[in-house]
Amino acid sequence: MMSISRRHFVSGVAGIGLSNLAAPYVVRAADGPIRVGLLTVKTGALASGGIDMERALVMYLKERDYMMAGRKVELVVGDTAGIPATARSKTQEMVEKNDVHCLIGPLAAFEALAIDDYIRQNKIPTLSVAAAEDMTQRNANPWFVRATSTSSQCAHPLGEYAAKELKFKKMITIADDIAYGQEMCAGFQRVFEDNGGQIIQKLFPPLTVPDYGSYVAQLKNADAIFLGFAGSNGFRFLRQFVDYGLKDKMQVIGGMTALDEAVLRNMGDEALGIITTCWYSAELDAKPNQVFAPAFRNEFKYDPGFYAASTYVNGAVLEAAVKAVDGKVEDKAALIAALRSSNVETARGPVKFDDLGNVVGNVYLRKVTRKDGRLVNSVFKTYPDVSQFWTYGKQAFLANPVYSREFPAAKNLER
Repeated sequence: MMSISRRHFVSGVAGIGLSNLAAPYVVRAADGPIRVGLLTVKTGALASGGIDMERALVMYLKERDYMMAGRKVELVVGDTAGIPATARSKTQEMVEKNDVHCLIGPLAAFEALAIDDYIRQNKIPTLSVAAAEDMTQRNANPWFVRATSTSSQCAHPLGEYAAKELKFKKMITIADDIAYGQEMCAGFQRVFEDNGGQIIQKLFPPLTVPDYGSYVAQLKNADAIFLGFAGSNGFRFLRQFVDYGLKDKMQVIGGMTALDEAVLRNMGDEALGIITTCWYSAELDAKPNQVFAPAFRNEFKYDPGFYAASTYVNGAVLEAAVKAVDGKVEDKAALIAALRSSNVETARGPVKFDDLGNVVGNVYLRKVTRKDGRLVNSVFKTYPDVSQFWTYGKQAFLANPVYSREFPAAKNLER
């Protein structure tokens, strides 16, 4: 960590007007480092992704010698362990003890929901990784920007593709029983069914379930199954799915993190040909990614995926905003305004935001292939400028309830 610069005290202030005092204070504050808090997960079921978040953000800062707009950057990292109460206590510690100017993270939707009111009350500019839908929808947090995506933002295009191009008629969805998995599957279901498909079964195992055998055993006959898992759970489920001999009977497609690059390195031929949807792939030819992906692979011996790219992209968004405010991050209102008005080229491609603080950006369909002996997510189709509202329109979309296990209603479940 970078040390805090010597603070200069104003002496002999008697008789000096308040306006004269203000300028030395601002100069003094701007002499210190920009303190960035990273809320991530380093232990528990989501740790593989959380560790990647830290690795990539450290890489971004190292590439810039820990400098933004002429000021040193000090990174404070907190392990939330994927527990909402811990996410909240780590946030409070960063704000009240470490005096951070902004937050990056947290990872999980349920963590973001746990700190939502605290961010609002304390007016902390937050660059989220978590996909919690309503924080940029019906209950939008004005101190929150998301350069990754909502839970369903990338599932919407795949729902259309599965019905229209892959011609699937009947599908199953399965995901961790957390807000992220529920919202993602709901968005996929809505678009898939709006395009003529049917979801005949929905399964939500607990996030920390030790074994997927009982879930694999109860799968109904369908054309395909959509995986909405996070962390390493998609890899664990797929291994048992293959062991049960189902790979040749039912096609597999997945959401943003089901076959993340971080877990592909542990997989074999069972992953080949599986289509997933995401706002990122290590194979992207975006200029910043031509720096990021090879450097990450060189240092850690595997490709960066969703989790690593999330903080690297947020680093770029933050740097653009810090430059826009000329390094004066103490002005929190100016910083969040600059973040929300960003239009910057990143490792995921161009990033800009809607009026609720959520990214409008490219979504990529990817297929697992082999390249130079390793498994990669090869991009074969790009949906440009995808909004969190897909093609439904903001007003119509927000008139409905937030995506959940109950909405949209499942009208085609087979008993």
